[in-house]
Amino acid sequence: MCEILAPAGDKNSALAAINSGADAIYLGLRQFSARSSAANFDLAEFKKIVNYAHLFGVRVHVALNTLIKQDEVKDFISSACEAWNAGADALIIQDIFLGRAIHSAYPQIVLHLSTQAGICNEYGARLAKEFGFSRVILARETAFEDVKKIAGIIETETFVQGALCTCFSGQCYLSSFAGGNSGNRGRCKQPCRKLYSIDRSGFEDMAYRISPSDLSVGDSILKLKDAGVYSFKIEGRMRRPEYVAAAVGYYRSVLRGEKGDISPLKRTYNRGNYTKGLAFGQDKSFLSPAVQGHIGEYVGTVKVVDGKFFCESGMRFARGDGFKILRSGREVCGGIFDGDSRGGFYINASKRLKNGDKVFVTTDTALNARLSSVKRSLPVKIQARFCAGERPRVCMNGVEYVGDCELGVAQNRPLTADDIAVSFKKVGELPFDVQIDEIVVDGAPYLGMSALNSFRRAAYGKLVYCLTRVERLPVTAEMDIPAPVHGACIKSAVIASDLNAVCADIGILKPEDYSVDFVSLASDFRGEKFLYLPAFLSGKDIDIISSACKYFDGIYCEGTYAVALAKELKKPLFAGVGFNVFNTFSVDYLKDNVRYFCVSKELTSSEIAPLNAPNAFALAAGGIKVMDLIYCPFGKTCSGCDRRNMYTLTDEAGRRFPMRRYEIKRGDGCRFELFNCANLVADYKGYGRLFDFTHLPAAELTQDIARGDTINGKLKDITRGHFNSPIL
Repeated sequence: MCEILAPAGDKNSALAAINSGADAIYLGLRQFSARSSAANFDLAEFKKIVNYAHLFGVRVHVALNTLIKQDEVKDFISSACEAWNAGADALIIQDIFLGRAIHSAYPQIVLHLSTQAGICNEYGARLAKEFGFSRVILARETAFEDVKKIAGIIETETFVQGALCTCFSGQCYLSSFAGGNSGNRGRCKQPCRKLYSIDRSGFEDMAYRISPSDLSVGDSILKLKDAGVYSFKIEGRMRRPEYVAAAVGYYRSVLRGEKGDISPLKRTYNRGNYTKGLAFGQDKSFLSPAVQGHIGEYVGTVKVVDGKFFCESGMRFARGDGFKILRSGREVCGGIFDGDSRGGFYINASKRLKNGDKVFVTTDTALNARLSSVKRSLPVKIQARFCAGERPRVCMNGVEYVGDCELGVAQNRPLTADDIAVSFKKVGELPFDVQIDEIVVDGAPYLGMSALNSFRRAAYGKLVYCLTRVERLPVTAEMDIPAPVHGACIKSAVIASDLNAVCADIGILKPEDYSVDFVSLASDFRGEKFLYLPAFLSGKDIDIISSACKYFDGIYCEGTYAVALAKELKKPLFAGVGFNVFNTFSVDYLKDNVRYFCVSKELTSSEIAPLNAPNAFALAAGGIKVMDLIYCPFGKTCSGCDRRNMYTLTDEAGRRFPMRRYEIKRGDGCRFELFNCANLVADYKGYGRLFDFTHLPAAELTQDIARGDTINGKLKDITRGHFNSPIL
């Protein structure tokens, strides 16, 4: 058993998904959706889509998958209850601690943990199951070996098609700090799709250096199915209905064991000619540095004939079709169909083309019309009995409807079987394929055409009700919200790649290579020693790192999987900034179950006021990590790599973003962290101070802080982050 789960950014895309054979759809309401730019649905529209989907047994999952500020909690709970009461089959939530509380208050609500929660190993899966989630939507970076383990623990959903985030799920803050629009809040401005240069030989030119190609796992979906994955997710709530229909059709055919025609998918949307993603290892197509946006499908080559641009191609096109022209792998311009000719067609282009330019179709009007015309119908078998002296009755797929009054005897023209058949074949907007099985008419019954049509509408109304009703008791938005906990933390904690000579109460060692003997890097530190664990760790990574944890007083981690891992290791946990603590539901759990925790770096000084606790920290100074890259931005060109620990990513405005390289095991693949172009200096009163000096002189800076000196001048470019500037 498995399902194809399709995106529904608006009504038309929802209908396209259902009509094309999706087993389930996912969509957002007007609030709390991680795709706030999609049309999304109000409650009335949502109910209509739910009813239409349920006619075909298609499940509807509602994405309420953004981080929720404390003053939004009541509205969020209300939206969750409304969506459930309106017939949602599952709610998708990002905040694992808020989800835990919802499950406790409303155990009947089915919860799926969003990919934004960053579940990438068995420890995260265990925690999700413990907290009441019935399914995890895996981080796109999850290794295939871990996919198999997780599928044995909890129902699992994986992405198989669509856009890829460049940053590890739930840990991207570049849009937030670059422009105040948080990806964790569904308002990402996609700065990863912009032009950048990197200070490494061969990468100095401006290109789309951190823009991934679109994901398309193709027939590897069968490997995922064999691994135990239940749900195969198509990304694309911002894309057109034709794309949704093409994607559903393609994967439906592949799952049936057919080859599958990927051409419609390429023509409806294709960024970078596709990658199979990171589950199977980074491939050469993972990044799309030369082309941004829809590249389409290759159809031919330009030949300049008498000043006109002719595309040599064996394919046929028509008026309204659009194209993209590439030269040496880079986009030149767009063009439109300008007439047929033997051996190809002419293109009207906005720039002068050259012989050898490659032509890709990006708009195929005939294909779009064909994809849009697909309609799904529900076979309805009719058995009816209309007899004088009896109440009329009809049975529709086993659902019986009986009229209110007995039928009289006709004085002139009696009701005929043909009359009844013609009436019941009128279905209006209902997707019924009516098949007349048996109609019994006896005793010359009389029923006017208007009354017969009213009877039919009432009968079909009962059938729709029986097919779409959801047997559940309604829930009310009366959930208890944890009250703020007051208490001050006066400790300081420092994240550094070398803790020797560092002055702080807590030292968090962040090695550049976890497979070497790095314990000496904390040998003379006199405070509590914690080992830094990234937000993404595979099961293999954890095996490598676990043995080193015995040399530390605890572990600091950016991923919630560490709650379960710390228990297994019997080590205290410092829940890091990546836990995205936004509200008192997180605080309510963390204050009692971990040694320390840090509130989100995306909240203002007033917004974090309710989140205080005696073991609470706030990021106070140093680097602001804005991305975790679980891939090589240099395309794994290892033989020519200088393997520096630090690089610089520079945007078109000249802003310089430090990029740190590290390894879990030497030779097993590098990973990268991207830091903001400006360093943070903020003073959150009542919180422990966390300093991230990963790529900064930690010993010198902490000694200055211990003396009471200001470090502003030594940090050069400075920002107060979101101290006074709320995110959208």
